[in-house]
Amino acid sequence: MADSDQSQELADAVRAATGATRLRIVGSGTKNFYGRVPHGQPLSLAKHRGIVSYEPTELVLTARAGTPLGEIEAALAANNQMLAFEPPHFGEPATLGGTIACGFSGPARPYTGAARDFVLGATIINGKGEVLSFGGQVMKNVAGYDLSRLMVGALGTLGVLLEISLKVLPKPDAECTLAFKQPADRALEQIATWSGLPIPLSAACHVGDRLYVRLSGYEQTIRAARTKLGGDENREGTKFWQALREHRLNFFENDAPLWRLSVPPATASINLPGDWLIDWGGAQRWLRTTAPSTDVWAATQRVGGHATLFRGGDRAAEVFQPLAAPLLQLHHNLKQAFDPDGVLNPGRYTAAW
Repeated sequence: MADSDQSQELADAVRAATGATRLRIVGSGTKNFYGRVPHGQPLSLAKHRGIVSYEPTELVLTARAGTPLGEIEAALAANNQMLAFEPPHFGEPATLGGTIACGFSGPARPYTGAARDFVLGATIINGKGEVLSFGGQVMKNVAGYDLSRLMVGALGTLGVLLEISLKVLPKPDAECTLAFKQPADRALEQIATWSGLPIPLSAACHVGDRLYVRLSGYEQTIRAARTKLGGDENREGTKFWQALREHRLNFFENDAPLWRLSVPPATASINLPGDWLIDWGGAQRWLRTTAPSTDVWAATQRVGGHATLFRGGDRAAEVFQPLAAPLLQLHHNLKQAFDPDGVLNPGRYTAAW
């Protein structure tokens, strides 16, 4: 089926969803654990796949939402390029659409940017069944609101993603991972100091009693940074960062609910029970705990952050930290503008819509 036919078929399905009919957007299913459990008839994007265009010299790629991340990464690797935000797959069939809808980024996020920073444009179907295109294939593409980036992390509640245009980057010439034995608070102080130095940091994580940092760039620059930082070289560094990104480290092999806390990087240890892993140079904290949601949200809010029940726990309840009234109203207004009848992924983000 031609792409235009697929898009029209999907748009017709959304347009037909009126009254009590609601639609649950379905991709490969690798991220079904995230967010609340949506309800409605399935709307599959599995066949809406393929790279639409790729210009290596322009560092721009456009692909359909159902395109497997593996397929995209293979095409980029053939030209020594990459998705700089290192999206986690959480399963081999992971798709571009699911990654953008969830807004996931990997260990490089604080050093190269988040998924949202690399989205140049998007084509979507809104809740009225209208096909809309935003942005384009250059960085400066909008004279106003960059609506394509609203789709990042919206969990499909604002529109069905059809195509996404992304900025890609060259792979670094070399990489090196260093390990240091030290407690978490000392590691946070160390990362804060190093972040102010002209060294090519591309990832920093503390787990157990070890701080791991990754250096990426030119070989000569990395050698100079290694001399300055010290530490022990981890020759399995590539495997370590992949295991962290895909939640395959031993820390994640636990049945307790998994929380993701976004906090200011220099935040000291947070007074919550459980097991901790620090990522993103301190800005992302993973917590395994059975503490009540209200306790986690309150403790995170006190340090100026927010928390999400990432995996496990009661997904019929709220999993995202409740928003202040002005922000909640803004979300509601956006939902009304894009999906006034609440057709798309009802219940995925909040019980209200």
